[in-house]
Amino acid sequence: MAKGHRSQIKRERNEQRDTRPSAKISYARVSVQKACYVLDAIRGKDVQTALGILAYNPRYASTVIEKLLKSAIANAENNNGMSAANLYIEECYANKGPTMKRIRPRAQGRAYRIEKRMSHITIVLNER
Repeated sequence: MAKGHRSQIKRERNEQRDTRPSAKISYARVSVQKACYVLDAIRGKDVQTALGILAYNPRYASTVIEKLLKSAIANAENNNGMSAANLYIEECYANKGPTMKRIRPRAQGRAYRIEKRMSHITIVLNER
């Protein structure tokens, strides 16, 4: 267990915090595999290029990720005072969320399981 006063422990924990602007969406109704196709296309790109890619990508995940990227840009401008022209996507990843399980009736009294997967998507920006 950590030693010291509670405020000292909190101060040390906050010093280790990541100060890069980011945005996260939890429980997005898109599977990790499908989200990763879109995330791989924009990883490492500057923000304007990434928004262009997302605007013309036909996948459903691109609309979710586009909204998330705009949120991350707003966080960078308002909270960190960064310029949107200098930003690029440093990290973007999707983690597995919970799975909704549904039943599909089939022939001869059988039931097949349908798994509706969710994901937690994170985008981290940085300045060049």
